[in-house]
Amino acid sequence: MIRIWLAGLLRRRGGRLFGAALGVATAVALLATLGSFLSSTRATMTAQAVREVNVDWQVQVATGADPQSVLTTVRNTPGTRTALPVGYGDTSGLNATTGGTSQATGPGQVLGIPAGYASAFPGSIRVLAGSGNGVLLDQQTAANLHAAPGDTVSIARAGLPAVPVRIDGVVDLPHADSLFQKVGAPAQSQPSAPPDNVVLLPQDRWHSVFDPLAKIRPDLVHQQVHVLRSHTLPHDPAAAYGSETGAAHNTEVRLTGAGLVGDNLGAVLDAARSDALYAQLLFLFLGVPGALLAGALTAAVASAGAGRRRKEQSLLRTRGATAGRLLGLAAVEATVVAVLGGAVGLAIAAVVGRTAFTSSGFALSWALTALVVGAVIAGATVLLPAHRDLRGATIVSGRSTLERRHVPRSAGWALAAALLAGSLAIFSVTSRTNYALVLAPEGTPALSVDYWAFAGPALLWASGALLAWLLMDLLLRRGRPALTRLLRPAAGPLSGTVAASLSRQRGTVVRAVVLLALAAAFATSTSVFNSTYRQQACVDAVLTNGADVTVTEAAASTTGPADTARVAALPGVRHVEPLQHRFAYVGADLQDLYGVRPSTVVGAGRLQDAYFSGGTAQQLMDRLGQQQDGLLVSAETAKDFQLHPGDQVRLRLQDARTHQLRPVTFYFTGVVKEFPTAPKDSFLIANSAYVARMTGNNAVGTLLVDTGGTGQNAVAAHVRSTLGPTAHVTDLNSARTVVGTSLTAVDLSGLTRVELGFALVLGAAAGGLVLALGLAERRRTLALASVLGARGRQLSGFVWSEAALVAVAGGACGAALGWALSQMLVKVLTGVFDPPPDRLAVPWSYLTALVVAVALALAAAAYAAARHARQPPLTELREL
Repeated sequence: MIRIWLAGLLRRRGGRLFGAALGVATAVALLATLGSFLSSTRATMTAQAVREVNVDWQVQVATGADPQSVLTTVRNTPGTRTALPVGYGDTSGLNATTGGTSQATGPGQVLGIPAGYASAFPGSIRVLAGSGNGVLLDQQTAANLHAAPGDTVSIARAGLPAVPVRIDGVVDLPHADSLFQKVGAPAQSQPSAPPDNVVLLPQDRWHSVFDPLAKIRPDLVHQQVHVLRSHTLPHDPAAAYGSETGAAHNTEVRLTGAGLVGDNLGAVLDAARSDALYAQLLFLFLGVPGALLAGALTAAVASAGAGRRRKEQSLLRTRGATAGRLLGLAAVEATVVAVLGGAVGLAIAAVVGRTAFTSSGFALSWALTALVVGAVIAGATVLLPAHRDLRGATIVSGRSTLERRHVPRSAGWALAAALLAGSLAIFSVTSRTNYALVLAPEGTPALSVDYWAFAGPALLWASGALLAWLLMDLLLRRGRPALTRLLRPAAGPLSGTVAASLSRQRGTVVRAVVLLALAAAFATSTSVFNSTYRQQACVDAVLTNGADVTVTEAAASTTGPADTARVAALPGVRHVEPLQHRFAYVGADLQDLYGVRPSTVVGAGRLQDAYFSGGTAQQLMDRLGQQQDGLLVSAETAKDFQLHPGDQVRLRLQDARTHQLRPVTFYFTGVVKEFPTAPKDSFLIANSAYVARMTGNNAVGTLLVDTGGTGQNAVAAHVRSTLGPTAHVTDLNSARTVVGTSLTAVDLSGLTRVELGFALVLGAAAGGLVLALGLAERRRTLALASVLGARGRQLSGFVWSEAALVAVAGGACGAALGWALSQMLVKVLTGVFDPPPDRLAVPWSYLTALVVAVALALAAAAYAAARHARQPPLTELREL
């Protein structure tokens, strides 16, 4: 009997069976594809985090311990590739006499660097002038002392005579923050900035200078072992973090108190595992609703033949079929749907993975998970309804053609209101300032996710669906006169009949509207979130790099208008915006000072209003242009120094004429939270003309080069060849791969195409397929109307009226729900964005394509139904 039943299903109900299988296939393909991307994204995050670290470990040698013994232990630790000793010595000051004048600095650090250090740790030392070997001077120290290669600098030592050294080169230390960290100290005890004055000595010479100091002042001298580790780590950032920190702790045990490990690699993996959890949240927020929607479509396809299935069950029961046998037949149908849908879904996922992600297939674990979900959907949409009908329907009721549904009244409205209120309440909590979706409880090494935040969008989704259902049900029950007038242009004299028919069988119409609304909301919210994500990833890159191409000169550079003009004349350059980059003392705190041209910097720097507080970007820059001694300070500086608008701020800047620090008066005019190329904590923004006049120096430190968004690599190459090796040139394309969190640096273009493609398919299916199934269920009504004298045009009006109602009502509800979900998703997932967006990015082209796709699907379904309605009615009634 099972074989006969299956053959009959494939022969007589093959279309509906294949439609249900396609719904399952959509859910399987979506989950398998997104899961595979999630796995590959985690591996990308781990690899990128490892690339960001220059020195994996800094092992601090304990006071009194043998440095050579610590070095030997670290070198023998499994996973160690390179380990080199580095000395740290405090100097009470540096002094230099250049150009007939003497300059002196405050305290600083002198490092003892072994031979081969720069090649062992690439990127740790960047040569700006002179040689990369011998005695090296940090660029800021060179600027403070006005020194250059060939000059002599005296290193002062507490209680000992100063030691003169001849400078061989000027260098930049890109990783100075981690290089001068306090190993083992908590974050709040770390220095706010690296030392202002740094000298690098060859290791032998460092020992000759500081070994005598270590005997009388051991607190001023210490040593470290810098380590490069093997980067063969698990792909998942959390697993890699656990492996790496475990190795660091094991090394500390082996050192038995002789050393303390500063785990730089573990620190970046810690941040990466947090980003990996955000990637998982993106999967849940954006992938699970699509899978649920695919399941709802499958249920709609399966339920479209519910009446016919009940009749078939009643007929079989009258002929002696038991409930167990009928459930077995339903299980066969569910198995066919699950197997066929799973196979097609995995095939789609494999093709999509190869084309969108350039991967050879999909992750096995996610493929199995997707198959299980597909089986659950098939069982829930085919097997469970059959079981429910067997338990709740009699043979007589199963043969009835009337559709009897319990219509929710006050309870339904109360439930919708409660769901909406709960969603808004949770959203108000999860969108508060400093709210963190990914939590790192103090004293707990494991991260956790506040999954309670999912309740907000989930409840909004549920309340939106329920409200759409209630509103459409109310319109079809109580709004028949208004509906008759609205349908008259399409249905003509039959508008009242059409309205009555829609009201009588409103369950099918309401289901089509709700599914279309949910599909449109899913597509809208997904596309808006992805567009906003791409927008902020670009903003983050621009904020860090500064422009399409950014030129950073050495601190002692005298780059002026002439160099700006040279760069502006290069091919592919549209505009060059010069920025002064100086250093100013706010009290005893040394901060970055940026001199800007207020009239042009807003457009050239692509400044957003969200970067400023107390006004828009243009308003604050206009204020800076009108008040030349105005000063914008970072939020941290304003808080630390308790500044209020109008307060006088006296900064100490280096005067180019005397090479000495001189006080310059500014007035606090506003707060800037972010600025291109600036650090994230403390910095200052001033009028470049005022800074140049007060310091006697119009040199600029940074050039923001606008290429119109194209040709950044070529322009960067031209700039390097024009300005020489001392200029540090970066382009926006390179910055996109290294800036911000490891999550925003991941290329989501493939994922975006997949999500939006599935959303487009689901939207078209929700509109066209569900409408077509609903119209197919009303073939008897159309045939009877034709027998009673309805003409072909009137029957077409009947069909097109329902299509228009579904399109307008479903589109309106979907647009409203999609807009609300977009706002909520972006706000709840603020931690994903760096910096947070000040407005949503709306992908109008995609939404237009969505509208066109849904309209075409609805039109195709209506056209097919209208043609079918013109067939001879007796033939149609005979088939029914």
